[in-house]
Amino acid sequence: MTAEAYLSRGVSPTKDDVKAAVSKQDQGLFPGSFCKIIEDPAGDPEWCAAFHADGAGTKSSLAYLMYSETSDPSWFRGIAQDSLVMNTDDLVAIGAIGPFFLSNTIGRNAHRIPGQILKEIISGYDEVIANFADYGVEIIMTGGETADVGDLVRTVICDCTLMTRLPRNRVINSANIIPGLDIVGLASTGQTTYEKHENSGISSNGLTAARHLLLDHSYAKQYPESYSETVPEDKVYVGSYRLEDQLPGSNLSIGQALLSPTRSYLPPVIAMLDQHREDIRAIIHCTGGGQVKCIDFSRGIRYVKNNLFPIPPLFKAILDTGEVEAKEMYQIFNMGHRIELYCRPQISSALIEIAASFNLEARIIGHTESCAGNRNEVQINDFSWTKLQD
Repeated sequence: MTAEAYLSRGVSPTKDDVKAAVSKQDQGLFPGSFCKIIEDPAGDPEWCAAFHADGAGTKSSLAYLMYSETSDPSWFRGIAQDSLVMNTDDLVAIGAIGPFFLSNTIGRNAHRIPGQILKEIISGYDEVIANFADYGVEIIMTGGETADVGDLVRTVICDCTLMTRLPRNRVINSANIIPGLDIVGLASTGQTTYEKHENSGISSNGLTAARHLLLDHSYAKQYPESYSETVPEDKVYVGSYRLEDQLPGSNLSIGQALLSPTRSYLPPVIAMLDQHREDIRAIIHCTGGGQVKCIDFSRGIRYVKNNLFPIPPLFKAILDTGEVEAKEMYQIFNMGHRIELYCRPQISSALIEIAASFNLEARIIGHTESCAGNRNEVQINDFSWTKLQD
């Protein structure tokens, strides 16, 4: 099943076409791992490396709306964290804990994105790097590129690339998911000890759908540069909220909730790996693909997720629009937790205790079972998805 709410707005929720395009590429040293792992550039046979690229996606369009409404360029500061964390937390899923080497790329339309916004984005990188350092995570800024590409970009794109090395015997490989494991989920909402504000849990996935499903159509007329002309008019900003409106069930406004900086799980996951790496079989970062992301990993596994967190207010507001089915929600959004650890049941309580020490809620959200045939299956409530594995 495809998520129509996403596809109709020019975005693929599952990226099956992208996966097909790269399916014949070399899978690296650890096929089936969450990120591709390559030979160590330094030539050490006991080490390996990973290069990873990602970004804030269309979240920058929301920052543009907030900036346009308030004349405050600082709304772009969190976009740097979104871009960075989408990389670091993919890399921690292979067991990488740094140091990380960062190069950022900004593509802007200079007619709409002045230097003061660039300054906020770059300062945002500096701020989040300093915050990581307080928790023992080393990120080294190596430079980057700012390109004026107004013929291609309506506002701004904020991406970055990270490189890191790690010993081969410390790799966490998602191909090693087996039946009989607990799945411990780490909440995407609330406020951890290393965050300055409450987090809505939105991260940097599903923003195209969230923006258009929640925000009032008047933004289409005010800011036509904030969306693609290829999106049908009846799919553009079809919601009932203004950015300053209160999000029901939350202390945040709609704008604040949609722009909540993507939470990093590096501090607690590093602590978990330090104490229990041998009993953690896999880590899945529930980004593109949402709660069904895990279906791509290992083989012959049924992922039973029968104890998810309550649906956070922002995702409930999206569901309440009636424009997207509940099943599609789980394909697009993290729905309450964005990192899940696949571990031996005897350490689940210890992982939950470590998370609590960071004021981060965690729980056993499900388990793995054997699935007949050469396929994987995900079960969430009354919904199920099946995928044949090559």
